[in-house]
Amino acid sequence: MSGFPSTEFALELVRESDSLFVRVTGDLDYDTCDELVDGITEHLTGDGTPPRCIRLDFDGLTHIDSSGLSALLLVHRRAGALGATLHLDNRPDFLERMLHITNVLDHLTGLPPAPQSGRPADGGSRRGR
Repeated sequence: MSGFPSTEFALELVRESDSLFVRVTGDLDYDTCDELVDGITEHLTGDGTPPRCIRLDFDGLTHIDSSGLSALLLVHRRAGALGATLHLDNRPDFLERMLHITNVLDHLTGLPPAPQSGRPADGGSRRGR
């Protein structure tokens, strides 16, 4: 026994009422990020009402790279499009540092954006002034 935590990636997804609980263990990286996105998307777009709250538990996370961060941003985008709020629970120090260095913590955990009508707020073009 090496004494090091296992880096084998695993997800445990549990739906309770209007919440989706996702336990993430192992390395969230290039090789595993699609599994996270696909698993959560399946619960967002499957039959029935999508969850209003998604809680990602990172207590067992051992590593995250830029692909893992990109996956979190994609999960946030898909959840927000359906009005769901994303929570990042039990963040290890290395994840906390990455979220602060990249300045995305508030973006990922803020309230979902209001539905957009598809037109710019000023009704005009988006050219620079």
